Amino acid sequence: MAKPPRPAYRCTECGWETGKWVGRCGECQAWGSVAETAAPSSRTGATPVTRAAVPIGEVSVEESAFRSSGVPELDRVLGGGLVPGAAILLAGEPGVGKSTLLLEVAAQTARYHRRTLYVTGEESASQVRLRADRTGGVHDDLYLAAETDLGAVLTHIEDVRPLLLVVDSVQTIGAPGVEGVPGGVTQVKEVAAALIRVAKTRNITVVLVGHVTKDGSIAGPRVLEHLVDVVLHFEGDRNSRFRMLRSVKNRFGPVDEVGCFDLGSEGITAVTDPTGLFIENHHGQVSGTCVAVTMEGRRPLLAEVQALVTPSALERPRRTTSGLDGSRIAMVLAVLQQHCGIRLHAHDVFASTVGGARLNEPASDLAVAVALASATFDIAPPAGVVAMGEIGLAGELRRVRDLPQRLAEAARLGFRMAVVPTAPGQPGGVRPSSTDRTIDGMRVVEVPDVASALRCLGVARATKRGLRSADEG
Repeated sequence: MAKPPRPAYRCTECGWETGKWVGRCGECQAWGSVAETAAPSSRTGATPVTRAAVPIGEVSVEESAFRSSGVPELDRVLGGGLVPGAAILLAGEPGVGKSTLLLEVAAQTARYHRRTLYVTGEESASQVRLRADRTGGVHDDLYLAAETDLGAVLTHIEDVRPLLLVVDSVQTIGAPGVEGVPGGVTQVKEVAAALIRVAKTRNITVVLVGHVTKDGSIAGPRVLEHLVDVVLHFEGDRNSRFRMLRSVKNRFGPVDEVGCFDLGSEGITAVTDPTGLFIENHHGQVSGTCVAVTMEGRRPLLAEVQALVTPSALERPRRTTSGLDGSRIAMVLAVLQQHCGIRLHAHDVFASTVGGARLNEPASDLAVAVALASATFDIAPPAGVVAMGEIGLAGELRRVRDLPQRLAEAARLGFRMAVVPTAPGQPGGVRPSSTDRTIDGMRVVEVPDVASALRCLGVARATKRGLRSADEG
């Protein structure tokens, strides 16, 4: 006799499944969220196919060609544009501008004489119309519907027959006859599966807006990210108008591209050259500053690092950072003390970036070290200098990726000097000494370690052999 199916248990928070009941979810670590569900039947018979299988060489690729969305920065991130039949998931924090971006994409697509359907479940139709009037997004081929029922959304798709469908957001749409409330694990999976099925059968590009949790991850089941073809993250600082669109998953293009936007009162506009947003225009040389070159995807960006070092009256001096990794700053401070003789154990250290830029790449270590040394001794580095390189615990400088692209971008923006790590040495660990060359009219100085870089820029007054504190300097 056949054994009865074993009961299955599923987490109501993340959708994790297990064969036995547990008090704590093994995926999201939530307590009391695992509940019993009906076990699926293992007997599946053959069913009619929707389309006969053909040799892969006979499959047409013209139906899946890229179509421009009308927003160049979005096309850059997607790898060329919107693909018919693709499902795109756009996630971001509340108020970052997801709806404004997608309304602009829908309006630009409609201007290309492609019928577009915008379904909103979070706002009324009149609220979206007001935003469209403000941003200039009103067009005859842009259809708007305010629905929270999956069946009604499918009916709108049948009536309008759009080439682009925007659903804002997937957590607000409910599927009738499915357990749970809208936004739950089961509801989100059913709604997303139904919309993706329509996208594949009708060759419609579907863009789904997803909410995020307090830790920045996409809310709902993890399977949602597996179902869609593209996962995009829209991020930015609330105190800044600058926004960045990152690709986390992309089946049709690279996942290391970044799009830059400017969110203002008149809508959202693409920023093709965002470097000027992260560099301060100083009237003369200023101590405690240095410009770093970071890579956002495959795009080099220049960002200014600023540092302030003051004597501290506290037993434990403060270490405050903004836009920089605190652990990397602590490591750079330790290297400066051990290998450069800059003692800051009795000083408050403040380090930040300009314009809300976030520098998490190790290539910005050298710029941070130069800014800290310059602020410590109140010596301004030479004007028009960029510094890039990863600092090791032994004080050496390590090469960074895409160095030619970084140098070319710095030279294009008018910088006259760049300090970079030396090329790898010969077998045996011998690193070449400092060298000097010229690239595109910019002087490039290669140094082996951070102490040599500080001496080259004239912002150091101490060496390891003659240790001197900041007060003595």
